[in-house]
Amino acid sequence: MTAAKFKRFYERAAAEPCPPSGGGTRGADGFRVVLDGRPIKTPAKADLVLPSLVLAEAVAAEWQAQGAEVEVRSLALTGLVWTAIDRVGSDRARVVEEVAAYAAHDLVCYRAEAPAELVARQQTVWQPLLDWAALSFEAPLAVTAGVVPIAQPPEALAVLRQAVAAKSDLELTALNAAVTAAGSLVIGLALGAGRIDAAAAFEAAQLDESYQIERWGEDPEAARRRAAIHADLEAAARLFELLER
Repeated sequence: MTAAKFKRFYERAAAEPCPPSGGGTRGADGFRVVLDGRPIKTPAKADLVLPSLVLAEAVAAEWQAQGAEVEVRSLALTGLVWTAIDRVGSDRARVVEEVAAYAAHDLVCYRAEAPAELVARQQTVWQPLLDWAALSFEAPLAVTAGVVPIAQPPEALAVLRQAVAAKSDLELTALNAAVTAAGSLVIGLALGAGRIDAAAAFEAAQLDESYQIERWGEDPEAARRRAAIHADLEAAARLFELLER
């Protein structure tokens, strides 16, 4: 579905166990979402099979909450699980490498040289996240002032890559969404681990931009971009949360 919106064609969305394959009596693995009894497919026409009833119910709730028209932008969880099935599952190696690569130039490792207020704010918000990553993964990353690239310890990068590769397809999809929105693997991992929530992830990711807005104001285009980043982080956090239940 590529349109921004389309007419609602169903009355009821619901979650249910997948039927047993082959007509057998053994219980099926996984859960699906049905619209008036018809199972949802992914855009690539794959079966949408989810690992838990609570996740399937959350996806179904997105569809049930739609009005006379279905707003594709409001199907955030649906979009993520579609991505996990159609793209991440079939191309894991590439996604792992792209997500892990953020550690080599992570946002929270590049600090301002001035003004002092911004420097202090970055230290207060970003340093605890770096400290958490160093302790949790034994992966200390170097910090610099300015924008000149610095080399990160290869051992730390390797460990963080392993942490990314260990994620399930759905976890990796949520992490990819968070890391891409934030520009930071550290922020994405902290969000996935419950170390921070979506609001704190947005604050960390947009710290420099928020500082500039406080002084110069915000134009409409920047506001739309920030709203999209916030929505992506909220969707990723929601998927992480549901996967823990």
